[in-house]
Amino acid sequence: MKIEPKPITILMADDDPDDRLLTADALKEARLINDIRFVENGEELLDYLRKQGKFSGAVDAPRPGLILLDLNMPRKDGRTVLKELKQDADLRTIPVVVLTTSKDDEDVYKSYDLGVNSYIVKPVTFEALVDILQTLEKYWFEIVELPPTRE
Repeated sequence: MKIEPKPITILMADDDPDDRLLTADALKEARLINDIRFVENGEELLDYLRKQGKFSGAVDAPRPGLILLDLNMPRKDGRTVLKELKQDADLRTIPVVVLTTSKDDEDVYKSYDLGVNSYIVKPVTFEALVDILQTLEKYWFEIVELPPTRE
């Protein structure tokens, strides 16, 4: 029996417009059913999740079922955001996958210490990114049981 994945919202925080575009294209190429939203830095990510700033009163800012988080962003980096997310009782249940260019052991250790669910180094080819996104979808939306979404 094939389990049908439920469409959910993926929220990606990445300051690089090329990486955001590449990820959106890879999701289309992978034919994934999930909606993806983008924010450009850690402050925007927290505003989106808390419905503050430009997202206050936003009807079109659904709670994500998964966050893709770059570590090296301006204004508020991914490490700081991860720490804040995991200390927030309302937000800590949202799975966070670090998707970054950093292969630094210290970044990996620190991310897991802060409660990240997975750490992935950004691939160098488009095809590899498509494969990663397909694998993420299968794991997070078909295999794992996530807590029910609260709005």
